[in-house]
Amino acid sequence: MEFKELKIKTEKELYSLLASSREKIRDLKFKIASGQLKNVREVRETKKTIAQILTLLRQRKK
Repeated sequence: MEFKELKIKTEKELYSLLASSREKIRDLKFKIASGQLKNVREVRETKKTIAQILTLLRQRKK
């Protein structure tokens, strides 16, 4: 997801997106361990999205 798209979301939407992204990371790790995942880059992109969401949430708290 683009950072511009994240900026326009509400805090509630960001928290729900954060939870779903963390679930996605967990599922991707299981797929990697079992050898089912071919696109390993997806893990990196999801981690980047999580970091961007956390950054936005911290900025909004200030």
